[in-house]
Amino acid sequence: MTGLRSGEVAERAGVNIQTLRYYERRGLLPAPDRSLGGHRLYPPDTVALLQVIKAAQRLGFTLDEVAELLDTGRRRHPTPDLRQRAIDKIAEIDARIADLAAIRTALTEVVDAECDSLTNCTCPRCPIPFLTIGAGPPGPE
Repeated sequence: MTGLRSGEVAERAGVNIQTLRYYERRGLLPAPDRSLGGHRLYPPDTVALLQVIKAAQRLGFTLDEVAELLDTGRRRHPTPDLRQRAIDKIAEIDARIADLAAIRTALTEVVDAECDSLTNCTCPRCPIPFLTIGAGPPGPE
C-alpha cells in the first residue's frame, strides 16, 4: 500500500497530527487506508485539501461551513454556492465591524470622561450609568 503517513501529511500541510485526526472525525477528510501495520495512509491530494480547509478558515468560514462547501463540491452535480456564501460572510463581517465600531465609540466616551470604576464611577460626565448598577430599578419621579 502507498500513501502518506499522518506525520508527513501534517508537516506538508502545516497542521499538527491532532488537527488531521479531528478533521477526519468531523468528516472533512475521508478516512484513510491503513497499512498492514495499522498506520494511516493518506492520498497525496490530502495535503492540498488541508490547505483549502485552512484557507477557507482564514477567510472566516467555520468548520461547519467548510464541511458544507466541501460536501457541495463532492456531489455528482455540485451547486456552486461559494460566491453566495462569500457574499453572506461579507455581510456578517460588516455587521461585526459595525458592532465593534459602536463598542469602540462607547469605550472612547468612557476614556474621554475619565471614568474610574465600573461600580462607583465618580467622573462628572459619565456616559454609562455605572452608578445605577445593582441599585435596582429607578423609583417613580
